[in-house]
Amino acid sequence: MDTLSLDLASADEASSRLGISRASLYAYVSRGLIRSFSSPHDPRQRLYAVEDVETLVERKVRFRRPAVAAATALDWGLPVLETGIAQIKDGRLFYRGQDAIALARTATIEDAAKLLIGVLGEDTFLEPSRIPLPLPGPAFGLHDFVAQAVRLLSEPAPKETRGAEVAAILRLMAAAASGAAPGLEPIHRHLALTWKASPQAAEAIRRALVLCADHELSSSTFAVRVTASTGTSLRNAVIAGLVALSGPYHGGMTERVRAFLNDPAKAPRPGFRHRLYPDGDPRAEALLQNVPLLASDATTLKTLTDASGGSPGIDVALVMVERAYGLPVGAAFTIFAIGRTAGWLAHAIEQRSQAALIRPRARYVPADEPMSRNPSP
Repeated sequence: MDTLSLDLASADEASSRLGISRASLYAYVSRGLIRSFSSPHDPRQRLYAVEDVETLVERKVRFRRPAVAAATALDWGLPVLETGIAQIKDGRLFYRGQDAIALARTATIEDAAKLLIGVLGEDTFLEPSRIPLPLPGPAFGLHDFVAQAVRLLSEPAPKETRGAEVAAILRLMAAAASGAAPGLEPIHRHLALTWKASPQAAEAIRRALVLCADHELSSSTFAVRVTASTGTSLRNAVIAGLVALSGPYHGGMTERVRAFLNDPAKAPRPGFRHRLYPDGDPRAEALLQNVPLLASDATTLKTLTDASGGSPGIDVALVMVERAYGLPVGAAFTIFAIGRTAGWLAHAIEQRSQAALIRPRARYVPADEPMSRNPSP
């Protein structure tokens, strides 16, 4: 990491800000809570990341005020659930300890599903799935795709093994987009074939599906876990995630990105920063490698990157891939949803194994009292 882009503090400044001794500061460093760097002016001196120090200060304040901690936990706050599925750390995304960017270089979404879920056999995707026929044809737009996927997932399902159920759900999501049963073909190839896409586009679709497979506790994944905690079926849990993903502040952001790229002067500009990736979203960078962007998109990307100092998120990258390869309009969201289904299934299965209902409490606020994002204890 380039230390020139970081605000750094001395040991005295960091320990004073935290209200701790130097020994405690060193303990935080050894536990990976605070990053430490050699001073460029004196190699014998260590400097400490101010961002990490301030994060710990904020965390201490929250723990001293339980009501504040609880109220902010659902808003990019403190972790509220334990999981062994995915982790975002130091600007990198990991699937069960494996770097997701490295995995996406060669893996299929079927590989990613087996890794994320962790309890599937190697032959999980080697058997055909029961797809209700006839299918009504491909669904490209966000709303059409969501409606079609919900309908297919709502069909009466046969009793199946866990592996067969997982494979069927992933293939049903693909069938909703393509209007055809995937058979035993890898999902990225099935989509590319039905969309009449090039081999280069098929490779981009493969990478995109894996890069979208999970992202820790996103809004849609939290919806899946809440739903799964009630004991409902995996299909119903996936429906909950799909509906949440379709919102304009989540996966539906792809629609806003497309509108902006079509007419930058009239549509609102999409965000070019992600709170979990201060140095840029590595998924977008990995997805856009070697993609022959439209000239207009390449110009827009450079202009916005230079102006904001940020880099595009996965939503922007998905739409640019859609446009670069001439995929059906709406394919960006479809790819996002099919890929994320692998993570939803993993979280639903993990949540159900805990046999605990997710049921937080609400703080009542009278009608004449303004609501606050950070209520007093």
